[in-house]
Amino acid sequence: MKNDSIITNYKKKNIILKNLLETMLATKASDLHLTPGIPPHVRINGEIHQLDHPLLTPQDTQYLAYSILNEEQRNTLKKNYELDLSFGIEGLSRFRVNIFLQRGALALAIRSIPFTIPHFEGLNLPLIVTDLCKKNRGLVLVTGPTGSGKSTTLAAMIEWINTHFRKHIVTVEDPIEYIHNYKKSIINQRELHTDTLSFGKALRSVLREDPDVVMIGEMRDLETVEAALTIAETGHLTLATLHTDSCIQSINRIIDIFPPHHHHQVRTQLSFLLEGILCQQLVPKEEEPGLILALEILLSNHAVCNLIRENQIQQIYSAMQTGNIKYGMQTMNQSLFSLCQSNLISPKTAREKSLYPDELIQMMQNHDHIKKGEKEQCSYFDTPAKPCKANLLREKLKLRTPNRRPWN
Repeated sequence: MKNDSIITNYKKKNIILKNLLETMLATKASDLHLTPGIPPHVRINGEIHQLDHPLLTPQDTQYLAYSILNEEQRNTLKKNYELDLSFGIEGLSRFRVNIFLQRGALALAIRSIPFTIPHFEGLNLPLIVTDLCKKNRGLVLVTGPTGSGKSTTLAAMIEWINTHFRKHIVTVEDPIEYIHNYKKSIINQRELHTDTLSFGKALRSVLREDPDVVMIGEMRDLETVEAALTIAETGHLTLATLHTDSCIQSINRIIDIFPPHHHHQVRTQLSFLLEGILCQQLVPKEEEPGLILALEILLSNHAVCNLIRENQIQQIYSAMQTGNIKYGMQTMNQSLFSLCQSNLISPKTAREKSLYPDELIQMMQNHDHIKKGEKEQCSYFDTPAKPCKANLLREKLKLRTPNRRPWN
């Protein structure tokens, strides 16, 4: 990084971060990227677009970064070459920021976080998610790739609990994204490097803080996963995230993070503790701008628990396929297929977002075949039959001889 002296006289350059953030929100972008050598860019509906703005210099990005940092944060950035933080601007929005060093200069990735926490309906979350929020103990995972809305889903779940129950909720986040107001529950939000030195220390001490619900921003290593299992095992509802692409991959990730000689024990532990997994991704809409949630749902039942315990995890996919009506489970392909049938996304987009596109194509073909068959059947039976001579004669006889016994 350059010397800090460049900052002191740099305000004469008419570049203000707030103006860029306002442009970001006006374009309905999810992210703002500030990198030296190119103009600012925003991410809209998953795609990067360039703003009409002059090229940013290393001095520009450093000034913009330092404009939101205090002295302690600047020192941390100099020491670690990267920094996570969040901040809010009244009347605008909250923002999550990652500042990092690249080619010897600072770059920023900024994500907008609305002040208002969305409800389940606004996120396209099914009502079955409320059943997970009602649990008194166990492990609930929200998984998906980066930028799939995991933090928003977790925030909506915490807000639902806050609205309906009198509980003590403790969150450990890096950084704090959504700010929760007190409703029925007490909510204590702890931020890494501001309120605690590490996830491990925060999670070890949380059991002495009398929690009912513990939310872990990310299970990122063995220490965090082990702590999450312990918290769930001691009778607390534990909500956490993982960066995985499917429910089955999430289970394997938890098991594989432990040494091989612990795998059997972890599978047994997980079979008793796991309450559900929500694996999600955001998919571009077909007929209007924006993204919509596609959701894979795995819920714990006797069959799923046995499959985990007996190390037959790959068979869980079949249990999810057949558990849709009875239990409310669904695979990602079933979710994409449903969105496609509702004309919310295109078949092409559904195939691109599927981990098993061949299976999805087969589902679509089977549906089209059944639909075609139903249409042909309806058209056949709906066509009025031509009256035959016997029927005409019968009607004439009824008219001519009304007192006679009707024709049988």
